[in-house]
Amino acid sequence: MSAWQTTVQQVRKCTLCEPQLPLGARPVIQFHPHARILIAGQAPGIRVHRSGKPFDDPSGERLRSWLGVDKSDFYDARQFAILPMGFCYPGTTSSGDAPPRPECADAWREQLLEQLPHLKLTLAIGQYAQQWHAQQLVGIKPQRTLTARVKNWQAWIEQGILPLPHPSPRNNRWLAKNPWFEDEVVPELKAQIARWRGSQK
Repeated sequence: MSAWQTTVQQVRKCTLCEPQLPLGARPVIQFHPHARILIAGQAPGIRVHRSGKPFDDPSGERLRSWLGVDKSDFYDARQFAILPMGFCYPGTTSSGDAPPRPECADAWREQLLEQLPHLKLTLAIGQYAQQWHAQQLVGIKPQRTLTARVKNWQAWIEQGILPLPHPSPRNNRWLAKNPWFEDEVVPELKAQIARWRGSQK
């Protein structure tokens, strides 16, 4: 078994924060070291927890539409690595899903990213992924809101990271208030995905 396979196996068996998880530990990731595109999301929702398949929900349908890919390509780990900030379903709060547990990033994120030597593009989806991956940026002043980060996408993409809002239906209002996202950012997102997927073929 290779080093990356050993790491993935360890992640799938992880129970580090199980006492804080309402439905127990079920880490959900997609990983292969050949992947050139990383989807860095928040944490699995309850449907994904049940299926064990990342973005197996309405958020995933919208995300695949933004990317311009179908399910067969999306679930090809040699094309897309999917590493949410929290690997397990964290439960809910009064306003929606709870934040991802911080233990995952502390324990696993650097180790997994080191095993993506061909990585060219990171999609930082939502505030938690953006805050973590912003640490990799050089010369970009920190922005306090998700909207400000997404508006500044051109500066981020120069360093291989594209900040995106979460594709959840809960964000329909944000998308309606910010039509520039689907007019300007989504076409560039599709172009970037086509570029890096095409370079693998």
